[in-house]
Amino acid sequence: MELIVIMFIIFSDQISKLAAIKYLKGNNPYKIIGNFLQFNYVENRGAAFGILEHKRLFFIIITIAIILFLSIYLVRNHNDLSIYTRIAFAMLIGGAAGNLIDRIRFGYVVDFISFKLKGYYSFPVFNIADIFIVVSTILIIFIILFDKVEA
Repeated sequence: MELIVIMFIIFSDQISKLAAIKYLKGNNPYKIIGNFLQFNYVENRGAAFGILEHKRLFFIIITIAIILFLSIYLVRNHNDLSIYTRIAFAMLIGGAAGNLIDRIRFGYVVDFISFKLKGYYSFPVFNIADIFIVVSTILIIFIILFDKVEA
């Protein structure tokens, strides 16, 4: 089941990024809900929120290491982990792999989802892989805090 989750995340992430490249690159943002939610093509050459810009090789190495570590841990401990932990790890692997593909293929990560609270806050532009990375991280923290790592 974890492999299906990983493949679904990678597929949906890459398809959405191809659509962003085709329909958004070089164009004005596409407004979904006024200025609150829009699709806006951005090339992110850093990590979350654009930090450590132009450290491509560093991010590739770190991401591969994380994916390998989590994959090996998941396989070796599969029967000892709860379904929630396995799904959270699969979500993290899928999200990391989606952004890794971009870094290797383009040299940057394609971001396109933009939220803005008019006059208050403009959230950094993100993508489908980022959503799964954040949600999985929150799930893992919750699982650790409430000691639900094992089945």
